[in-house]
Amino acid sequence: MNDQPTFPPQKAPPAPADGVEDGKRLIRLSPDKGSSLAERLAVQFHRLTWRTPLHTMRLKGKYPLKLLAVPKDAILGDARAGHAMRTGHFLFRGQKQAIDDVDFAGPMPSLAFGDYLHSFSWLRDLSIAANREQGAPIAEKIMRKWLAAHADRPSEPAWRADNAGWRLLFWSSHAPLILSSGDLVYRSLVLNCIARTARHLDRSADKAPIGIPRLVAWGGLVAAGLLLPGGGPRRAFGEAGLRRAIEGAFYTDGGTISRSPLSQTEGIALMAMVRAVYDVMREDVPSFLTEAMGRTVPALLGLMHGDGGLGSWQGGGAVDPALVESVVAATGIRTRPLRQARDWGYQRISAGSTVVQIDAAPPPVARLAEAGCASTGAIEVSDGPERLIVNCGGAALAGVLIPQQLAHGLRTTAAHSTLVLADSNSTAILPDGTLGRGVTEVELHRQELQNGSRLELSHDGYVRRLGFIHRRLLLVSSDGKDIRGEDMLLPSERRKRPAPAPYALRFHLAPLVEASMTADGQGALLRIDMGALWQFRCGAGQLTIEESLWVDGDGRPHPTHQLVVSATAETGGSSLGWLLKRVG
Repeated sequence: MNDQPTFPPQKAPPAPADGVEDGKRLIRLSPDKGSSLAERLAVQFHRLTWRTPLHTMRLKGKYPLKLLAVPKDAILGDARAGHAMRTGHFLFRGQKQAIDDVDFAGPMPSLAFGDYLHSFSWLRDLSIAANREQGAPIAEKIMRKWLAAHADRPSEPAWRADNAGWRLLFWSSHAPLILSSGDLVYRSLVLNCIARTARHLDRSADKAPIGIPRLVAWGGLVAAGLLLPGGGPRRAFGEAGLRRAIEGAFYTDGGTISRSPLSQTEGIALMAMVRAVYDVMREDVPSFLTEAMGRTVPALLGLMHGDGGLGSWQGGGAVDPALVESVVAATGIRTRPLRQARDWGYQRISAGSTVVQIDAAPPPVARLAEAGCASTGAIEVSDGPERLIVNCGGAALAGVLIPQQLAHGLRTTAAHSTLVLADSNSTAILPDGTLGRGVTEVELHRQELQNGSRLELSHDGYVRRLGFIHRRLLLVSSDGKDIRGEDMLLPSERRKRPAPAPYALRFHLAPLVEASMTADGQGALLRIDMGALWQFRCGAGQLTIEESLWVDGDGRPHPTHQLVVSATAETGGSSLGWLLKRVG
């Protein structure tokens, strides 16, 4: 075989392929320093009003005698978490806690664990592991504890707008688990709390942070308008708010503004649950909701690998294929993956059995990136149902198995399959967890050629500090068996002549990939467990195999390895070519 990572002449391109535009596009990241002081003060003041007699009075009113219907929750729950609840424990991201020991009025072990409890998303897990007779006593026991702590007075985080929105959806979708009791006082208390939560969202939904939290808040309000008697005015009010929330949560190409596959999945799941409410009420689904799902589902599928799970981007783990399938099925949308997302920022090349995903955009703005990563230019590669090149992922899944210090490391450029210059991040990750200066411009040029796909991107993440532009060129053959890359570091015209600096190309390997060096030290054989054999070659630099890790969709880290090609960027610029070829 020809194992040199060179770039053969390309044939003239045909007419633009479906969903892919030729030419260059400049993506800019507007200056962002997070929420302003005025915005933070306004949010804090709104929360303080929850403690006033006026807000308490606004929550009072008639409560329904019953829900008008019970919508179907078609999205897959976590069976392990459900079975743990049947044994008397909550199980969340590796953390196990006895239900009897949970203090709903006190601090939670983590923010994510608290949201899991306060949103009542655990009802979905319980319902998959227990029937009504088995699950209702467990759900009622937990419900009574929560009501005793939070029914009378709104507080953070229990009554935060997104938790309240999720709660309305899960309470209604799993009403048989929480409303099967013959205790009329308890039933009245539950129904009264549902009505109070809806009134709370009447005034709080639009105060939720822009993006998925605001979308969830308005979605819950729409559900209340449909399922509670006399909800016509609330439904109209909620639909107007939901429409605005959708416009604020997603780009025009369907990707969420946080650029997170986890958030994308969550947003689509929310819209699917709202749609289920319309269906059970035999009401027409608003066109804006159907159109939104029609845009967001292809964007999500664009990050789907051959195994049906999602790539590890912007803090997410490899979302379980079964969950992705159930979320998409719940929308009723049948479509193909989005190949080129200009604003969402991900490029997808699918050839033969090979899928290549590329992060071709700056990180999200600071206020939208709780676990935003410095991953511009990174790639992931899968061969059929097996993953080959991955990113570490999992920064957004911090918990018992992923401590905060590790989560911070998983956000770095070095935790992604791309070039790292001078052992620094392409976009700074500040001590408080926000994203600082770095990538502000990405230039992208993609062509679909007769013998494959060509993609070239460059970013300015290292220009300000080190004076180099990183440019990555990828060529993927039409059969997907040949992936050629070239990473260049070019002096920027905007900065003075840069000094030489060390750099490393990193290719993190999936857990089931076994790597072994070739005799000449310039290549490695990559054997997928019980699968294909790939060969990696580099045209220069020093190749080593080092330890790495990969986080699955449940937040569990798995030991693996990475290929590291080390070299030095010279003052006038440097170039390093590489090749991935399927050889068996």
